[in-house]
Amino acid sequence: MNKYLIVGGGGFIGGHLIKRLLDEKNIVRAVDLKPLDLWFQKFENVENYSLDMQEYENCLKMSQNVDYVINLACNMGGIGFIENNKADCMLSVLINTNLLRACKINKIKRYFFSSSACAYNKELQTDPNIEGLKEEDAYPAMPEDGYGWEKLFSERMCRHFTEDYGLETRVARFHNIYGPMGTFDGGREKAPAAMCRKIIEAKINNKDTIDVWGDGTQTRSFLYIDDCIDAVLELFHSNHSEPINIGSDEKVTINQLIDIAEDLSKKKFKRNYQLDKPQGVKGRSSNNDKIKKILGWNYKYTLKQGIHKTYSWIEEIYLNKKNDEFIRFTKKNLKS
Repeated sequence: MNKYLIVGGGGFIGGHLIKRLLDEKNIVRAVDLKPLDLWFQKFENVENYSLDMQEYENCLKMSQNVDYVINLACNMGGIGFIENNKADCMLSVLINTNLLRACKINKIKRYFFSSSACAYNKELQTDPNIEGLKEEDAYPAMPEDGYGWEKLFSERMCRHFTEDYGLETRVARFHNIYGPMGTFDGGREKAPAAMCRKIIEAKINNKDTIDVWGDGTQTRSFLYIDDCIDAVLELFHSNHSEPINIGSDEKVTINQLIDIAEDLSKKKFKRNYQLDKPQGVKGRSSNNDKIKKILGWNYKYTLKQGIHKTYSWIEEIYLNKKNDEFIRFTKKNLKS
């Protein structure tokens, strides 16, 4: 049996990954900055710790007596959060740096770093009709300020620890992962969950208008959480050490994303386009040629299928009157 350390284990992706690893009969140790009562999912037979992994001593302690380390931890959220918290996002570089140092000392067999599409050159993303971003498009470097620079720098750290010390590393560039058990309110939510929540609230409150950040023509691609977990494990157990996209190449505008959620609500809404709100780049989606060729992976869920599952999960929370409790939970997460 293999023993994994999941850093960021109290988060959205971390919780889903831990469940999969347990289903496959692995031993798991999980650590997160959040207090245990704020973890998105908790499981029996897991060693759970609440620690600040920016501290080297905590990295050294947590990586002792494990085979593999998967780092999903960072200070992040939707575009509103990352544009207004650049310094906090940059500080996540300490987690990756100190984890790599600790993994070298503790002779970890393999290390995974979760990077982001925000690492790509922004100058290539000024047109909504952009082609999918290829892995080589990260250079020449001009990533998203703050969060994107932290990701690109951390990717380089992984590369050099492999070159200089022989530490096996795997790097994935995530493209907008979404699904049930994720944040949908409180400031850190991403577009799919935010749109579902706004439409559900408007329908329940008999409102005919929803707010939309930007003009709705921005393009993105979104990957359902189950597909993300499949790809992470495929990459982790492969021999591929260069950064690789984990995302969908099903590009849509924000307006098209709203259309999908509206169809599920069986109601159309007027759209109040808020041009003064953070919008991010005009166009971004994933080119999946490399991951298809090298790993034979492709996503299984279309955007409509994934949004249906996400919408139904959020709607059930509202209809069962659990929303107030969940929103308090997410706002605590925002502060922690």
